[in-house]
Amino acid sequence: LSQYKFRDLTIEELKNVSKTYPNFTFSMNTYTFKDGSQKDLLNFSGTVPVKYGNSYNIPIRLWILDSHPFAPPICFLKPTANMGIAVGKHVDAQGRIYLPYLQNWSHPKSTLIGLIKEMIAKFEEELPLYSLSSSDAARQSELLSYIAKITEGETDMKSRSKTGGRNEGCFNKITVVGAGELGIACVLAVAAKDVADKVVLLDLSEGAAKGGTMDLEIFAVPNVEISKDFSASADSKVVVLTVNSLGNAQTYLDVIQSNVDLFRGIVPAVSHYSQNAVLLVASHPVEVMTFVSWKLSSFPTSRVIGVGANLDSERFQYLLTNLLKAEVLAKDAWVIGEQGEDKVPSWTSCNVAADQTEAMAAHNSREKVANRAMEVLKGKGQRSWSVGLSVADLADSILKDKRKVHSVSTLAKGCCNINSEVFLSLPCILGSSGVIEMVRLEEDPLVQEKLQSSAGSIHDLQQQLKL
Repeated sequence: LSQYKFRDLTIEELKNVSKTYPNFTFSMNTYTFKDGSQKDLLNFSGTVPVKYGNSYNIPIRLWILDSHPFAPPICFLKPTANMGIAVGKHVDAQGRIYLPYLQNWSHPKSTLIGLIKEMIAKFEEELPLYSLSSSDAARQSELLSYIAKITEGETDMKSRSKTGGRNEGCFNKITVVGAGELGIACVLAVAAKDVADKVVLLDLSEGAAKGGTMDLEIFAVPNVEISKDFSASADSKVVVLTVNSLGNAQTYLDVIQSNVDLFRGIVPAVSHYSQNAVLLVASHPVEVMTFVSWKLSSFPTSRVIGVGANLDSERFQYLLTNLLKAEVLAKDAWVIGEQGEDKVPSWTSCNVAADQTEAMAAHNSREKVANRAMEVLKGKGQRSWSVGLSVADLADSILKDKRKVHSVSTLAKGCCNINSEVFLSLPCILGSSGVIEMVRLEEDPLVQEKLQSSAGSIHDLQQQLKL
């Protein structure tokens, strides 16, 4: 223990752990940090009792840093070879344990005994292990019999990482491509809303100037990995595309062509590593870049989605409900079409009035409310953090198979007499396979005309691009 700066305090703590949990064994081993550096650290392994009906033993391993007790230990589950890690709020796919107690660690208030007590309490709320051989429905019941058999020393760190690898393809992983403001906003929103078990940020910027990614590393957002290697995105369930060209293009067409050229080097690569992913496009212009992503990925249209008017629709519904007190209207109200000035409000159902006069009065009343809400919307910009929240909302519906309706950019061919391959925002039911079904819109000649006009101009633009 010669390298430990506060040796006496560390030994005192370990004695207390040994008294309370006599099954723990202590040793010195080499720990490899995320950056590849290594250090010989004191660690202890054993089981902690977790009550779930009866008392069961959960195996853990704690690594004590050489600045202990002023720095918290690094904590892992230590499952046997037939155990899988149940990724959750407090455990990642590699078995690393994250707790509020660790985040708020402060000597002398924080102790190893206090940490283990919180660990037990959190594990009793959400069991951290399951049988690899059991089905999802039977996980919890089979878990108990497996954990009961766990005895000290049945596994080591190698079998733990092997188990983590076997289970890695089964958890919810999101890759965000692009480390600009929007990309970082998406990462933070996904992390804040606890949408995924792991988030990979692909930083494709050149040179050493990292900007925001450096801050993400400094403040160590849990379950976030930053990489420049496309292989880090492997087995993602959702890939979010946020990159936009920062070139010196002269015309609008040149700007879009620059984005297309960027996507040519990105979309085939991420599609190769995550062949079953849903592509979620947030780059501009979203309708065109979603079309480009579809063509470059060769994915079915159901798995290539643009963020479209999801943010506008959520705001529209919120304004109708909270500002204009039109709650009945809000649940059927959507902003659809082309992002920007040409978006249009629409409805997915309508209460048919008893006669034509009443129907016309109801329609006019609804239009007035919708117009007021749309006027308020015009003053709301789409900042990076708000788009990030919208992306997290969509990813949540996909990963959790929520079957929730969102207004997203999807292939509009066949809708509203549109005959070209263009993507427009339309209400769609989203689930784990992307767009499950398009929701039927109320027939309104003015809305159809607006959509057809948008489709025509987008199609003309696409025809000029070199894919």
